[in-house]
Amino acid sequence: MKFFSKTDIGLVRDENQDRVWTSSLGENDEAVALVVCDGMGGENAGSCASQMTVDLMSSRILDGFRFSNNRNFIRNLLITSVTAANSLVFDRASKEPDKRGMGTTCVAAIVYDHRAYIINVGDSRCYHIFDNSIQQITKDHTEIRRLIERGRITEEESKTHPLRSRITRAVGASKDITPDYFEIDLEAGNCLLLCSDGLHSYGDDAEIAGIIINNPIQKCCDLLIDYALANGGRDNVTAALLQC
Repeated sequence: MKFFSKTDIGLVRDENQDRVWTSSLGENDEAVALVVCDGMGGENAGSCASQMTVDLMSSRILDGFRFSNNRNFIRNLLITSVTAANSLVFDRASKEPDKRGMGTTCVAAIVYDHRAYIINVGDSRCYHIFDNSIQQITKDHTEIRRLIERGRITEEESKTHPLRSRITRAVGASKDITPDYFEIDLEAGNCLLLCSDGLHSYGDDAEIAGIIINNPIQKCCDLLIDYALANGGRDNVTAALLQC
């Protein structure tokens, strides 16, 4: 497997509150882990939440993963890692006034033996790119998604709706969280993209897929960042990309 990542502050923000971590979990990249977090909170609180989450999750995944792990173990490893991060961030936000209200989105994946194990909290996304197509695997935890599911607004209306940035679930925002969990099979040549909303909110899924399909994989993260910046770049933007 090949994997790459990049994060950029964007054209408007004074600080990059996104964090990304990717790592091989064994020799010859037989297993790979990817984590993308998009922090929220005043001053440096969002950066603190996203960094804490990436640090704890990466440590737990590196310490806990074994090639002998079965599917249920990998699922539990991801879920316990993000729930532990939630407790850590929530406790610090409760104790430090300048960190009150901080939190972060999180999308993470472990890819092993042509199978992807994925969790998410918030609106950072995971996409599966295959056969010249793109499929969003994760489901956004946002007020906008609720309105769309209830039939109150359309997908097109959601792009300019005033509530489009309101997240309904985040790491550290409440004492307990329940991440969504997914498993998908990957075939040779398939790609997995994890990204913050600084990419998917300022672009089109089909155009994002086109960049990945039509360019060498090692150049795609740079090209995806450039694409988001060309479309306004009003947020931090992060992409982690794996090719099976």
